[in-house]
Amino acid sequence: MEESFVISSDSTCDLYRDYAREHDIRIVPLSFTMEENGALSEGVDNFAEYEQYVNFYRRLRAGGFSRTSMLTYDAHCAHFERLIADGAREIIHVSLSGGLSPTANVAAQAARDVAAKHPGCHIYAVDSFAATIGQGALVREAVRLRAEGKGAAETSEAIKEIPFHLQYAIIANDLYYLKRGGRVSAIAAAAGTVLKIKPVLSFTREGKLIVLEKCKGMKKAFSRTLERMEKMPPVGEGRIIRIVHTDAEEQAEELADLVEARWGTRPEISIMGPVIGSHVGPGSVSMIWRTKEGRNDG
Repeated sequence: MEESFVISSDSTCDLYRDYAREHDIRIVPLSFTMEENGALSEGVDNFAEYEQYVNFYRRLRAGGFSRTSMLTYDAHCAHFERLIADGAREIIHVSLSGGLSPTANVAAQAARDVAAKHPGCHIYAVDSFAATIGQGALVREAVRLRAEGKGAAETSEAIKEIPFHLQYAIIANDLYYLKRGGRVSAIAAAAGTVLKIKPVLSFTREGKLIVLEKCKGMKKAFSRTLERMEKMPPVGEGRIIRIVHTDAEEQAEELADLVEARWGTRPEISIMGPVIGSHVGPGSVSMIWRTKEGRNDG
């Protein structure tokens, strides 16, 4: 069997710490700055307890505003150098979508430069064209392929195809946070100003966010999501279907019930980390599922 490789990602993959440790995934954390009543406090996207996630969203609901910053070139270089110092010869690193942040391009440049300094080392930088559970899905697939004995080059090529077969239903409570963070336009954000209107977003093939439709209430958004699943049904080994929420666990469980009743598979549910959660805001429920059909742009 080919020598094993190291799997790495930035913290926007939103994998719980226990999972990362169990599967030896090396996570480089991003940070955020919370502004509350004019006071600033620094935080790191490396929560260990569920209550830490819930408390973060409570702070947003209470009027706090969280700003995030991308991982710099130097931070990526330092991360890769640490992995090599620990003995890594081959590394697969999965980044936040290049359509949302320069992070993916910065990671790729750092990977090239660090590998060039260490003959025999290879760093495969992969743009997830997504974030949170979509980004995490690529990491999970890399874990599965590594366990099967696949090499780094083969695994890297395999996971690069996954983003274009993941469908998204990102159901925001409103678009206030995405607009304020510059992730959607002011025109698109107008969808979120109407009472009970739930904007449903997805990623384009370039990894940018778009508003697919505007639904009146979460139940209608769930119904429309199930309709989309009928048109593009989930396929693949283990049927990749996952749900992530921003302190909306009850609604996430409701969506999981609907999916399980129709497809016989209960999606895994997790809570979103603070960096991506800063831009989505509290009260959202999102789901991904893998399909034979490619992702379209709406």
